[in-house]
Amino acid sequence: MTVKPSLRAVLLVQLAFLAATALILGVATSILASTFAPGAEFPLVLAIVAGDVVIFIAFGHYLVTRLVLKPLAELHRVADAVIHGNLDARAPEAETADFTRLGERFNRMTDHLLDAQSQLVRAEKLATVGRLAAGIAHEVGNPLGGASTYLEVLRRRGAETEVVAALRRELDRIDKIVRSLLDYARPREEALQPVDVAVVLTAALDLLRAQGALHTTRAEIDVPTALPRVLGRAHELEQAVVNLLLNGVDAAPHGILLLGARPWGYAPERVIPRRAGDTSDAFFPRTPSRQPSRIELEPGTPGVLIFVADSGSGIPAADRDKVFEPFYTTKDPGRGTGLGLAIVARVVFEMGGVVWLEQAREGGAAFKIFLPAATS
Repeated sequence: MTVKPSLRAVLLVQLAFLAATALILGVATSILASTFAPGAEFPLVLAIVAGDVVIFIAFGHYLVTRLVLKPLAELHRVADAVIHGNLDARAPEAETADFTRLGERFNRMTDHLLDAQSQLVRAEKLATVGRLAAGIAHEVGNPLGGASTYLEVLRRRGAETEVVAALRRELDRIDKIVRSLLDYARPREEALQPVDVAVVLTAALDLLRAQGALHTTRAEIDVPTALPRVLGRAHELEQAVVNLLLNGVDAAPHGILLLGARPWGYAPERVIPRRAGDTSDAFFPRTPSRQPSRIELEPGTPGVLIFVADSGSGIPAADRDKVFEPFYTTKDPGRGTGLGLAIVARVVFEMGGVVWLEQAREGGAAFKIFLPAATS
């Protein structure tokens, strides 16, 4: 990283150089005038001094404009853009360290505004959708139970087996949707406890392997032996990871699925640290598409970064800021309710963490979860 000079140092050096040049020129002019034009020294020196003053003023104006006024104008332009709602506007780097630091602080302030705005919108959506989900689940759950009872009566009376099986599948599907709504809307009363992330990730992968969900997918796990414990709920974290793994299986049914974790200090402006054996030097700037975010986490907060990456076709950039919204899905009709990732986002949010989506090194989607470490 190039070290930039301070504004004071640049101005002092430039103006000192100009003053020294003017002084040398004045002295040389006086010597030459007394040697070659005796008796006309004063008018000549006066003319030279006047010229020096004009040059000094012009050069000073140039310096102030380049080093002070132009960076201020850029900050004004970006501030006006932010005021008018363009929270993606960022102050550019300046020539001096002073204005560069000022621009960086301005950009961090804008990031906090963006985080606060997205956090407020998300909280409002969670409250609204939670109430709606609870109401729907209650209203649908009762007649669903009755329908299941009548279906059992039909089966005992000798109804066609294929018809009963088809009705049972559809009722189970409705029941799954209702349970998802309840999982999304149900308030969490259980206190957060220290959780061993390695144990949770291994259990989630073993569960899907035992169920046969990974029989066509090459699933790999990359978890170091020493990971700090995080504050969370082990069962809910396992379910969140299972949801992400199942999404990866749907995206790459015959491809690669990678589950891993790393100790990490929270750095909102950078992506996941390199995995073992990754020689890529690419880092990507933090963008508003990494939703949801939490402004309570300070840069450098110690914790664990969990990632689930697949080799599928990925998710279009235009959809990456929508995948955590309730009922939003990119799957074909009948294959998803759009609640899986919303539940993942809520679980992570309630554990004080962050979840976001980026493109995976394997070519598909990479879901990343950061959870702060337990302090004791």
